[in-house]
Amino acid sequence: MLTFDDIITARTAIADATITTPVVPATRLSMQLGLDLFLKLENLQHTNAFKARGALAKLLSLTEAERATGVIACSAGNHAQGVAYHATRLGIRSVIVMPQGTPFNKIKRTQDFGARVELRGSTFEEAMEATHEMIATEGLVLIHPFDDPVVVAGQGTVACEMLEQQPDLDVIVVPIGGGGLIAGIATAAKAIKQEVQVIGAQALLFDAVKAAVEGGDTHFAGASLAEGIAVKEPSEANVAIIRDKVDRIESVTEDEIEAAVFDLLSHEKLVAEGAAGAGLAVIRKLAGELQGKKVGLVVCGGNIDSRILSTLILRGLVRDGRIARLTFEIDDTPGQLAKISRMIGEAGANVVEVIHQRMFQSVALKQAELEVVIEARDSLHVDEIVAALAAEGFKLTTA
Repeated sequence: MLTFDDIITARTAIADATITTPVVPATRLSMQLGLDLFLKLENLQHTNAFKARGALAKLLSLTEAERATGVIACSAGNHAQGVAYHATRLGIRSVIVMPQGTPFNKIKRTQDFGARVELRGSTFEEAMEATHEMIATEGLVLIHPFDDPVVVAGQGTVACEMLEQQPDLDVIVVPIGGGGLIAGIATAAKAIKQEVQVIGAQALLFDAVKAAVEGGDTHFAGASLAEGIAVKEPSEANVAIIRDKVDRIESVTEDEIEAAVFDLLSHEKLVAEGAAGAGLAVIRKLAGELQGKKVGLVVCGGNIDSRILSTLILRGLVRDGRIARLTFEIDDTPGQLAKISRMIGEAGANVVEVIHQRMFQSVALKQAELEVVIEARDSLHVDEIVAALAAEGFKLTTA
């Protein structure tokens, strides 16, 4: 089983080539939640994720013969970039196997770090099969994303830094996928401060570790925003450590993860990926139990697709009532749109989009359907605008 000495060894090894990322207070979220929340910003690490730690620890443990042979990893995300970056920096040839259909931006970022990318299979499992085939034919050394004690020791260095930077933490919340990050963190944290509580956060759609530890059923279904922790088969060695050292595991829904990523961006101005959102969502879920405590959250990465992030922001604004869609049934006569726009502007809101149509609708022939998307201060402001428009005789609904 992984030991604290292993983590100290890894920390010494990687110290010169990794960033001691800051722990910062999340002031606004702390006020909302009724606790003292501190964020460990691993989204500022090399390649914008904690994975660079474990990847480097493993690469530094290789023999000269293994370095000369080269390394291979199977990953479509943070591990791929961590291995590619540090392998190239150390002069080691690297091959990264990704499933076909991996977004081009992830492929390009990995190639930009100097790796040879091979697209194999349609799923992670099929890509891993291809990885083992290439190991057999090319003799490459596998750098596994979580099922390797040296990699896990590298990830555990996060806890060493956290408890030096904020030694009075009562709780540390850690996202769980294959279990490597939390296994390393729990091992280090419990050695440094036995009474600290370690809580795992999983996406409900990929709750394999929670099911393994608690003996329940999994809920595998569909794609998760927390793709970095979307793991169906965690490491058995990591699960054993989690059983021994992690205090509890909670799972959260996709809606809760999405809202948490938006909150990190809007309240703390941090770009975080879905896995980190799962951690904040668990803190929200347990806020009643954590009142007054000092809680540390590992913001494990910031590699969220820009297209997904832009959609998430818009959906968050809708959820907060700052963007609303007003649907009107109006007489098809000149001046109606101008009057509506003027009233919205006078009320202090912005018109974002207008759709004015006569063909595809259920209203009468001499009427038209008008959709106006507006940006307001909040949901109460929207209600005021709707009331004012209704008072002028407009028939409308909101969404």
